[in-house]
Amino acid sequence: MKMDLVRVERSTEGTFGVLLVDGDAFCVTLERPWLDNQSNVSSIPPGTYTCRRVQSPKVGNTFEITGVPDRNHILIHKGNFVGDSEGCVLVGQFFAKLKHNSADERAVANSGVTFNQFLEVTHGEDSFDLTVHEAVVQE
Repeated sequence: MKMDLVRVERSTEGTFGVLLVDGDAFCVTLERPWLDNQSNVSSIPPGTYTCRRVQSPKVGNTFEITGVPDRNHILIHKGNFVGDSEGCVLVGQFFAKLKHNSADERAVANSGVTFNQFLEVTHGEDSFDLTVHEAVVQE
């Protein structure tokens, strides 16, 4: 299994991308804005990383993105808003503006359902390679 994350937009609101599984578009992603790869507050740099299945105390069964320079505990998990990520990759069905703290905020929608589909697609896999590509439009 091969996965690619193609980033399509970077802004102060977040880093938005599309996750491809074996070359086919699977879902959309949301990460923190780029802040020089700082732990817990930045998206990850482009590159190829190994994702390993882990049991996270916070999010349960998922994959950790390993080999990111000077970073650890970067997970793929559910969440709708950039604030739901501490430097992790959130998955969703589509991009949306959703109510959050009484304001509209850019987000990924149907994240729980999408994350469950991600776990189905990766069923039986203990690891896979993830290549992060920049193909972005910046604000």
